[in-house]
Amino acid sequence: MNLPTPPERALPDRLRRWQAVRVTDLPLELPGYEHVYSGKVRDLYAPVGDDGQVVPDRLLLVASNRLSAYDWMMSPEIPDKGAVLTRLSLWWFDQLADLVPNHVISTDVPAAVAGRAVLVRKLEMLKVEAIARAYLTGGGLEEYRATGAVCGVVLPEGLEDGSRLPEPVFTPTTKAPVGEHDLPMSPAEVEAELGAEVAAEVSRLTRAILARGNEIAAERGILIADTKVEFGVSPDGSGGLVLADEVLTPDSSRFWPAAAWQPGRTQPSYDKQFVRDWLTSPESGWDRHAGGPPPELPARIVEQTRAKYVEAYELLTGERF
Repeated sequence: MNLPTPPERALPDRLRRWQAVRVTDLPLELPGYEHVYSGKVRDLYAPVGDDGQVVPDRLLLVASNRLSAYDWMMSPEIPDKGAVLTRLSLWWFDQLADLVPNHVISTDVPAAVAGRAVLVRKLEMLKVEAIARAYLTGGGLEEYRATGAVCGVVLPEGLEDGSRLPEPVFTPTTKAPVGEHDLPMSPAEVEAELGAEVAAEVSRLTRAILARGNEIAAERGILIADTKVEFGVSPDGSGGLVLADEVLTPDSSRFWPAAAWQPGRTQPSYDKQFVRDWLTSPESGWDRHAGGPPPELPARIVEQTRAKYVEAYELLTGERF
């Protein structure tokens, strides 16, 4: 569903420093909701009760059409991206329900954000980016080439770009402020942040989510190379870990066509790696290390990116978008 673009609004300071070009939808005016936060691609709103007070244990999570790469917000936005991420996350939450509870309460949301928003439980989010890898590529490959390990996990010798790992490994990073780089964390650093028991459970669940994802996706012609998930806990400390934000989407994961998988080279993908590859190609003319903002995405790159997101959704779910 394509929604009309709201009037341009001032960009919050925390986003302005990594903005490539103007953004037009921060924040929306949603009757009955109060804007509380905007991240790279998602906006949070708090429901307001009939008494005018914010409902303390609920949040409206809105997925925008924004796309970020290399810590820059791209322009223009990717049509329907927010709806794809929302619908795919809801589908995956169902597939993972026996592994871990999730934060979704309802999809009954304001009409202005219908299809790309969910009402969720408000959680205390863990200050660790939970990442698991089933295949070696990206930043993990760079670290492996330098040290033979990723986040303290020693890997076999002789691995290449795209090599399948013997089993999924947990390779967490810091959760840096918007506009700054996440940094790899060792097991000891994760334990110091979360405590040994919670750290072990985060590692177990993250690897289990990726393993389950690959069991399902492989039957549909997709390999999930790696993924990032978010966990939270109830503010009162009751219950265990809760899966939050998004899960196993083209934004949080690397999706590869199984039939084209070939270790030793960059893999074709269904995710935003497609945009990263264009940005670092001679065609874009952009030097990501020079400090300046990237160029606008050409119309064909925008169209092809949308098509890749939709194709991944349709292959995985078996549903037409």
